[in-house]
Amino acid sequence: MISAKAISRSSRLLLAALTFGWALISVAELQVPPLTGHVIDQTETLSTEQKAALEQSLTALEARKGSQLSVLIVASTAPEEIEQYALRVAEQWQLGRKNIDDGAILVIAKNDRALRIEVGYGLEGALNDATSKRIISEIILPRFKRQDFYGGIRDGVEQIVRVIDGEALPAPIAPTSADVGAIQQYIPLLFILALGVGAVLRASLGKGVGSVVTGGVVALIAWFAAGGLLMPLLAGVAAVLFSMFGGSMSGYRHGGFYGGLSNRGGGFHGGGGGFGGGGASGRW
Repeated sequence: MISAKAISRSSRLLLAALTFGWALISVAELQVPPLTGHVIDQTETLSTEQKAALEQSLTALEARKGSQLSVLIVASTAPEEIEQYALRVAEQWQLGRKNIDDGAILVIAKNDRALRIEVGYGLEGALNDATSKRIISEIILPRFKRQDFYGGIRDGVEQIVRVIDGEALPAPIAPTSADVGAIQQYIPLLFILALGVGAVLRASLGKGVGSVVTGGVVALIAWFAAGGLLMPLLAGVAAVLFSMFGGSMSGYRHGGFYGGLSNRGGGFHGGGGGFGGGGASGRW
C-alpha cells in the first residue's frame, strides 16, 4: 500500500517538473524586438537602400492617414507558430492610434517559409481576413517563391497601403505651423540656458541633483515662454540629459538638445492601437 507521504512527495515532484517544463518553454520563446522603425530586419535580407525605400513609404502613410504599418523579418518564430508570435508582436508594439486601432504588421519568418499580416481592430473592415489572404497569396508569395523577398515585401506593402488609403479613418492631428514656429524660436535660448544654468548648478549641487534642477528650470522657462505641456516637457528632459552627460556644444547642437526638441519627442513608437488576431497567414 502506498503511503500518504509517498503520494505527497510524488505530487511535489510532478508539480516541480511541470513548473520547470513551463519555464523552459517560456525561455525558449522568441523575444519581441524593440520597435525602432517601420522596418526591422533581423536576417539582413534587405539592403540599406531597400529598407530606406520601405521606411519612406510607411512614414508617408503614417503622415497622410495616421495609420501605422510595420514590417518585421525574423529567421524563425519557433517554438511558436507565426500566428502566435505575430500577435505577441502586435500586443507589445501597439501600432495604430489609440481607440482607432489602425495598425498592421507584416511578419515574415524566413527560415520557416511563413508570413502573416496582423491587422488592428480598426482596419479589419477594409483589410479583412479575405483581403489579407489575397495579398499574401496573389502578390507576396509568387515573388517569395522566386527568392525575390524585397519585391514581395514592396508589392505587398504597396497593396496594403492602397487598402488603408481607401478606408475612411479620422485624419491625423498634425502640429500647426504656429506650434512648430514656437519650438524653433525658443530652441537657441533654451540651449544656452541649459549650458549656463547647468554649469552653475552642477558645480554647487553636484552632477545628478544639478542636472535635474537644470531640467526643471529650463522646463519652467519654456512653459512661461511657449505655454502648453509638450514643449516644456521636451525642453526639461533634453536639458537634464545635456547637463548630466555633458559633451561638446557642437555635438549636442546637431544631435541632442536641438534634435530632441525639433523632433517633438523623436523616435518611432506605437500609438496604443489594439489587435485581436485578425489577418491572414501564408507559406511558400
